[in-house]
Amino acid sequence: MRKPTQFTYQPVEIDLIADHKGRVAICVDDEGRMDVSGRRVNRLTKGAVARLIESPKFEAMKQGQVFSLNLPAGMAADAVDVVRLSRRAKIDDARAAGASLAKLRGNADLMLVAGNAKYAAQIAFGLAMRDYSFVDHKTASETAKGAVTVVCGKPDEVAASAAPLMAVAEGAFMTRDLINEPANILTTTEFANRLVEMENIGLKVQVLDEEELATLGMGALLCVGQGSDAPSKVVVMEWNGGNSGDAPLALVGKGVVFDTGGISIKPAAGMEDMTMDMGGAGVVAGTMRTLALRGAKANVVGLVGLVENMPSGNAVRPGDVVTSMKGDTVEVINTDAEGRLVLCDVMWYAQERFKPVGMIDLATLTGAIVVGLGHENAGVFSNNDPLCNAFLRAASAEGEGAWRMPLGQAYDDLLKSRIADMKNIGGRAGGSITAAQFLKRFVKDDCPWIHLDIAGVASVKSETTLAPTGATGWGVMALNRLVSDMLEA
Repeated sequence: MRKPTQFTYQPVEIDLIADHKGRVAICVDDEGRMDVSGRRVNRLTKGAVARLIESPKFEAMKQGQVFSLNLPAGMAADAVDVVRLSRRAKIDDARAAGASLAKLRGNADLMLVAGNAKYAAQIAFGLAMRDYSFVDHKTASETAKGAVTVVCGKPDEVAASAAPLMAVAEGAFMTRDLINEPANILTTTEFANRLVEMENIGLKVQVLDEEELATLGMGALLCVGQGSDAPSKVVVMEWNGGNSGDAPLALVGKGVVFDTGGISIKPAAGMEDMTMDMGGAGVVAGTMRTLALRGAKANVVGLVGLVENMPSGNAVRPGDVVTSMKGDTVEVINTDAEGRLVLCDVMWYAQERFKPVGMIDLATLTGAIVVGLGHENAGVFSNNDPLCNAFLRAASAEGEGAWRMPLGQAYDDLLKSRIADMKNIGGRAGGSITAAQFLKRFVKDDCPWIHLDIAGVASVKSETTLAPTGATGWGVMALNRLVSDMLEA
């Protein structure tokens, strides 16, 4: 998988700045003040930085914005990138500044002269997150990214602060790689193999095959994949970094590696985007990687249901009735409402086996949530206010959009079936809510639970602050923060 940019941290050595080839970035506060290294760059450029600060261009710059002075006189650098960043700047501004530097540098070597900048580690994190591209299937070789050196007053402290952030970046990169990967490469077997590889960073990984799933009674999950040649699987990843005996937090992800809609087949236009229908499983995988890499002092279990939804002579049909692991029967009205059938069995298994302190499921579940919230926010549904509020705070702190949606009996009533315990859809109106209500039926009364519908945020058609077009890695930062706040505080 793709690894984030490697950073080196070193103390300020004024003489090295003049000789650096590539790009040099400095920070200037709102009042136009520079530290000693910034003043050195200003002298080298014969006052060019000061002239920028005194110009209307600097006045118009927003927090975290960067202005480039190209081919500066007196320096070997190709450009000096001037970052406007208040000493009271928000973390989001520092990360945005780093992301801007990543875009400007391309593949060039970069020296970030952070001096005593408060958020040097956050600038580095933003740079690392935006320094991503997915080019695995391009025949032209990719030019290697240049080195990044952070020059700062206390390099050891900045490096220590940056280390857990880089673990988050690596987890997000894994999520992006998985979501961007085409379905002929990322089969259910390949997905499972990539998760098993995380045993080398300390996770305990178990793969359940179709025979084991049938023995467990996962008829809902198995019906989704029965039309495909790809075998259905459930992968369990355990991170036991907390106290022995403490119940874990359970993260459950929908992993439909490709979704044709099955017999209720989707329109051809846009179906190629359904390679991202395993986004929930991708976020769970990336989060588990982050927790292991940073050595989280918490117990967390990640479970993903991996299937492919294909039409064939053996595919589940509209009108079929299947039996879930819980024992409830489901009338399959629409085979394109398959994600909830996968999740319900994995969620029940998670509760039966691990008795979790709480459970969060993630899925690119409904187009309805995109209609309601667009691509700015994931839909958040929950049966527990404290857990939900803790997640919303974590998501807000990390700049990942999330909005709480309602649940209610009237929506649940729409799932009534004439011939089974429930239908798998409740009609067009309130589609994301009835999907959540379906899942809620598989949550035990004593289990705090959140359902995250990430259909609008997992992969997007235009770049975001910290990610290029395509997979965003949404959720890794927020879930990592939630684990830290809730289980490690």
